[in-house]
Amino acid sequence: MPASVRTALLVLASALGVVLATACGGGGGGTAGAGTFGYDRRVEVPLLPLPFGLPDPGPAQWTVAFPGLVFDRPIAVVPVPGSDDLVVAEQRGRLRRFRNDPDVTPAQVTTILDLDDRVLFGGEEGLLGVAFDPNYVQNGWVYVYWCRDNPRRTVVSRFRRDDDHGPLGRLLDEGSEQVLLSIPQPFSNHKAGCLQFGPDGKLYVATGDGGSGNDPFDHAQDLGSLLGKILRLERDGSIPSDNPFALAGSAVRREIWAYGLRNPFRMSFDAQGRLWVGDVGQGAFEEIDVVARGQNLGWPIFEGERSNKNPFDLSPTEFTRPWWTYGRADGVAVIGGYVYRGRAVPALVGAYVYADYGSGNVWALVHDGVQPLSNTPIGNLPSPASFGEDADGELLACCFDGRLRTLVAQPAGPSSEMPTMLSATGVFASTVDLAVVPGAIEYGVNSELWSDGAQKRRWLLLPGAAKIEVQGLQAEGLLGEGRIVLPVGTALVKHFEIEVAPGVVRRLETRFLLHQIDGWRGYTYRWNEAGTDAELVPPGGEDRTFAVAGPGGSETRSWRYPSRGECLQCHTAAAGRVLGVTVPQLNRSFDYPLRPADQLGTWRFLGLFTADPGEPAQLPRFVGRDDATASVDERVRCYLDANCAFCHRPGGTAPTTMDFRRLAPEVDLRLFGEASATPVPGGSGLRAVAGDHAHSDAWLRVLRRDGLGMPPLGSFVADQAFLALFAQWIDAGPGGR
Repeated sequence: MPASVRTALLVLASALGVVLATACGGGGGGTAGAGTFGYDRRVEVPLLPLPFGLPDPGPAQWTVAFPGLVFDRPIAVVPVPGSDDLVVAEQRGRLRRFRNDPDVTPAQVTTILDLDDRVLFGGEEGLLGVAFDPNYVQNGWVYVYWCRDNPRRTVVSRFRRDDDHGPLGRLLDEGSEQVLLSIPQPFSNHKAGCLQFGPDGKLYVATGDGGSGNDPFDHAQDLGSLLGKILRLERDGSIPSDNPFALAGSAVRREIWAYGLRNPFRMSFDAQGRLWVGDVGQGAFEEIDVVARGQNLGWPIFEGERSNKNPFDLSPTEFTRPWWTYGRADGVAVIGGYVYRGRAVPALVGAYVYADYGSGNVWALVHDGVQPLSNTPIGNLPSPASFGEDADGELLACCFDGRLRTLVAQPAGPSSEMPTMLSATGVFASTVDLAVVPGAIEYGVNSELWSDGAQKRRWLLLPGAAKIEVQGLQAEGLLGEGRIVLPVGTALVKHFEIEVAPGVVRRLETRFLLHQIDGWRGYTYRWNEAGTDAELVPPGGEDRTFAVAGPGGSETRSWRYPSRGECLQCHTAAAGRVLGVTVPQLNRSFDYPLRPADQLGTWRFLGLFTADPGEPAQLPRFVGRDDATASVDERVRCYLDANCAFCHRPGGTAPTTMDFRRLAPEVDLRLFGEASATPVPGGSGLRAVAGDHAHSDAWLRVLRRDGLGMPPLGSFVADQAFLALFAQWIDAGPGGR
């Protein structure tokens, strides 16, 4: 390791207060009780040549813009004309106004509009967009895009500033609402929702295709529908005379500016007046479009540049092609951004900054109008939902952890990269024997994440004598899930191998999850054929095949070595980025190299916790899929937590309202009798039907291994044992268990 990097890591450790001492109840190598636990004492992990404390190289990094403020699902942020204020739209239905000052306090935030009692909220629905009239200072109009029910619809309304009663004219008059547009919605997803005033002074409205999957009604291509479009309106909701279809017949909606979009959730205009749109893809590609008058962007005939619902085998040249696409290795839902024009990061001026909701990755795309020139990673954000600009053109990111973040220039300093070979990471004293260095703590979990039948081993490496914090055991906020917060400098290592023939085991991969100074990062090593060492997989991941002996002879298996982005699509911000390392998952006995012992008891003995979580017998415990001593209900619920709840939970990346956490009430599962956002072929259109698992969409998704399968990443083989268990659970229904 370069001396500069080692120095930087040591400085980081000092800043974190990591005292280099051995541990037992804060550190030391005491042996009271030794012989009854999995380890006799805590040993310090040597300083490893890993990029723990240094952000990935790049021109900028993200920082919390307003440390004193936390919002409820902030989904848009816009500057208030004529002031230095900002307004944040919260998805539940509120507009919150405050001063653009890093020191602003919650007491200085004003709710200027509250639609909470009227908005249809959940999943992809809610208050989704806000825009101020270009003449707001004079006319006081504010425009919002929101969802309503009875019947289900999306509405574009405008509200006038209440100059008579609001403090300094900051409040909006709820009684002044004018509905400019009301669009019936057939499903709960693909609502789009962005509002932007263009340089021409017209209001541009982004609408999704109405939902389900694959645009079953072909709304996006139907010029008689407002769904799957960019619309263009006058400020009063009337239709501009120069719209591309303004002179069309009555069968064509004259509000349409462009069409053939799936879910153009966020869009923005650059300084040249170009309209940049991030269109969320279905199962293969996310795309960025620069949209002009009358264009057809191709959905659902094409997804990105891939032929999709294409009965006539049309060429992509028949439609306006995207300016940029990326696949599932980098994310699952593009969040369109802005062409940067601020002053904080001169290196980014002119680059289009965008993100992915699932992976949290952020990039700066440079495009010359003909072809892309570069696409530079610029960090990671926790569940980014939207971008905005302040009055000076500085970027703000709305994240579903409640925080707003802004870009600052990356400080100069040393950087390091992940070692190319697993043997060079310093974690394994011998890769041949899979022997870890002293101080690495091996652990197991109760309910496994399904990985096509692979066997796993796991290790925790904490920096120095650093300790871990337990949250949520009292069921406040985190539903009693006992989430464990690991300090910066932590490494989690997970090893995968699979039996390819009776008694023959093949090593597949070893993954690292590192808590770096700017967040968590995932890295994957692919083992060589001999099983002696493993090589770092490229950032985009890899797909490989191998042979497995089966009852009918040898068969070929596929294996996905995840990309950096795919790692964070499962290790979501909503789930605390760390799967498996929770109190209910760790509360078990474990076969340590020295002796079998209680796992949480061993961690307590080693002094790993900042505060004692209590006796293991009194703490929540998950059960495994194959635990015959537990009920079917308990086994299924724990499996759903381990395999599904990192997305299907409050604040998760799944666009549904399901909560699959084990400790959530069954009513919050929202399974039985609930409509599927994306019906599965052969299903009932309902997530689960009591007594009929074979037509329950949830069961069919676990069965499938294509784009509709669940879990959606990295699995090519269905978990047959769980499918049988899940079928039994569905057939029993909520009242039969």
